[in-house]
Amino acid sequence: MRDVVLATNNRKKLVELRRLVEAAGADVRVLGLGDLPPYPEPAETERTFVGNALLKARACVAATGLPALADDSGIAVDVLNGMPGVRSARWSGPDATDDRNNALLLAQLDDVEDPDRTAHFEAAVALVLPDGRERTTTGRMDGRLLRAPVGENGFGYDPLFVADGQRVSNGVLDPVAKDRISHRGRAVRAMLPVLLEELKEPQG
Repeated sequence: MRDVVLATNNRKKLVELRRLVEAAGADVRVLGLGDLPPYPEPAETERTFVGNALLKARACVAATGLPALADDSGIAVDVLNGMPGVRSARWSGPDATDDRNNALLLAQLDDVEDPDRTAHFEAAVALVLPDGRERTTTGRMDGRLLRAPVGENGFGYDPLFVADGQRVSNGVLDPVAKDRISHRGRAVRAMLPVLLEELKEPQG
């Protein structure tokens, strides 16, 4: 069995990513950062989701010597010219919380009519191996934003977002239902065959 580390300290995201990877039923053990000695996490200074995911995965490999998976994701709102984008998790500042981010986004969209509240989630997943090989995949989910949070499942902007073809917010969907349509679910599923193939190779 090969080990791969999920490079995140976000407990909810760790649960989600681990569930997605393990759903493949592969001979891979998924470790979280809590299973390993702590190391300084890098600041997310890149301007793309792929760039930030690679930053996190590279730092994890350097600290642990193990293959690492990392993701970065966020919401892009059309009438805000794609913002908050890579700033999604920090939209309301350095001390941001989900509630503060949701409140700020709603305030920015207060005068926007319902048909114009279109947005999409983007996710990037990066795999970095100890020998320097790097692979990335992406996923996207289109939809629209509500005027108030609905539901308590998921995290981040999930209670505000209704995916195309859905009648309820992501915050109402149970985890497995959300996995089937989510941006992160799509990015992870695209990464799984890459992960399994790359982990067959001897590591440097």
